[in-house]
Parts: sequence; C-alpha cells; structure tokens
Amino acid sequence: MMQGITFPGDGSVVLKEFPAPQPGPGEVVVRMRASGMCGSDLHFYRGAVSFGGSADTIQGHEPCGDVHAVGEGVSPDTASVGDRVMIHHYWGCDVCEQCRSGWPQMCDRGNAQTMSITTHGGHAPYAVVPARTLLPLPDGLSYKAGAAIGCGTGTAWGGLMRLGDVGGKTLVVFGQGPVGLSGTMLASALGARVIAVDVNDSRLERARKFGASAVVNSADVDLSATIADLAGRKGVEMILETSGVAGADALSVLGKWGRACFIGLPGEVHFRTEEQYKNQWTIMTSWTMSTIQQRRCAEFIVEQGLPIDDLYTHSWSLDQAVEAYQWFDKQSDGKGVFEF
Repeated sequence: MMQGITFPGDGSVVLKEFPAPQPGPGEVVVRMRASGMCGSDLHFYRGAVSFGGSADTIQGHEPCGDVHAVGEGVSPDTASVGDRVMIHHYWGCDVCEQCRSGWPQMCDRGNAQTMSITTHGGHAPYAVVPARTLLPLPDGLSYKAGAAIGCGTGTAWGGLMRLGDVGGKTLVVFGQGPVGLSGTMLASALGARVIAVDVNDSRLERARKFGASAVVNSADVDLSATIADLAGRKGVEMILETSGVAGADALSVLGKWGRACFIGLPGEVHFRTEEQYKNQWTIMTSWTMSTIQQRRCAEFIVEQGLPIDDLYTHSWSLDQAVEAYQWFDKQSDGKGVFEF
C-alpha cells in the first residue's frame, strides 16, 4: 500500500491509502522523485467541478522520476528499469491523427486520459502509465526541472511556439507566476525583449532575474502609456497572457500586425471586430504542449543552461500536503514541489 494526495473539493487535502500499482501490458510503473504543484491544481482543490476529477483520484500532473517496473510487451528501447523519465501526462487512442502527431490530449476519438483527472497522478510514491508517455529526462536536468517541464514550464514553451519566432521581437508576458516566469525566461533565451507585467512587486523582481528587460506593475501605472514608452512604438509585437485575468489589458497594448497567445485560465478575451479589424491581429490559444515539444523544451533548457530549478521556492514531503496546499492556495509566492 501507499499514500496519495486527494482533493475532496472543499479546499482541503486528504491523504488516502491506495494499492501500490503494478504494470499491465504496455505499461510501466514510475517511482516518483518530484511531482510539481501547478496552478490548475487549485481548480480541483477549491472544488471547480467543471474541470472534472474525483475525490478518489490521486492528484499531481507534473510527475518525474525513475522507471521502477516494466510490463509485458515494453521493449528495452522504450523503457528499462532505472531510466530517468519525464511523463507526458496525457494519453489517448494512439491511432488518430492528433495522437500520432504527439497531441494525445486532443484525441479525435475522445479517449484522452489525463493524470489527476481521469486517472491517478504523481502525488504519490508510484504511478502507472503507458510506456508511450515516457520521455527521457536529460542528464543535465534535475527531477524538479523535469516536473516543471511536464506542465507549467512546458505550457509557457508551447505558447511561445504558437507565437512563432520571438527572436528580436518585443514580447509582453502578463502574469509572473510559475508559468509566466517560465515564459519570461524562455522567451529571453530565445532572443525576445521581454516586458514582464504583474501586480506583485516580488514576482516582478524575480522576473528581472529570469531575464526580463523591463517590468511593469499594472496596478501602479497607466499600462498602455507605460508599455508604449518602453516599446518605443505604438503597441507591441507579441503578447503571452498567462494570468487568466488580463485579457483586456493584453489587447490594449497589442500593436498592428500583433500576435497574442492566451494560455491563462479561466481567461476571458473580448473585442469588437469593427473597432479592431484594421489592426490585422493574430489571436490564438495554446494548451500545454505536444510530446515532441516537451522533449524539445527540455533539450533547449539544457542547451541554454537555464535555471529552471530556481522557479521553485518551496519543497514538501508527502506528509506535509495539507500545509503545502494551504500555502499554495494563497498564490502569493513561487512554485512548490513534492519530493520523494
């Protein structure tokens, strides 16, 4: 038996007993080394039932660890005991166009499974997953880094890939929580001039350390005027909105031919076509990343020597789960991780 973190949906945490998983055909058991806390956990923690999930489902969708056991039919080229691995925390039918192109979360047959929602996640000592979900964790990365790349940091990377070539562009990143800070760090390494926006000065100070060329506290200034002064032009070229609450602010600073990607949840974006069509905007959303881009994100971080571990401000053990989520629910600091 083992313990795993579950959410009743009332703003509390319960550690429940579960049988230690055994791998079936095509499956592996991963021994968790790090399981990240993601902002979307709070939808389940607070009881946002529209996101699904169950009070009997182990939480955690940023898992990273070692292969512990291998099921029948899994070749050594796919997984061997002791392999350091990340997990793409979705899987689907493995046959449709979306699954075969590395996007199982968009399975055309509606068979997508998601760790922490439809199946057990990584906030436990062990998890069983299909072997095809595994991605190698580069030697230059810690387990904590692999966990971050599995969702939060990978989500920022996915949004930047949707925006296209950010090199040499001025990019405003709205929100400097873990996803936004990841966006700031990655975009800066990709050659963008990043303006970081938040309402929390301590987060903005961290954004400077992660490569922001300028920071703006949108609660203290006229945002449009300040961004215009910093950008040296009327409107910026690119926007990455990660907070889920700054849709109107984002569009207010986007210039002609601008490109905006919205990844923050819940997120509302409104505009009147008659007032904006002459701007020739490209507006898009992004949902985490493909298996291919998860691996590429990890490789890029190693190539650039980026300090992904510095995203974390708190590490917890499993028996500190109640305290950990009480802290995380305040959303006043950085990123947390359970280490095993």
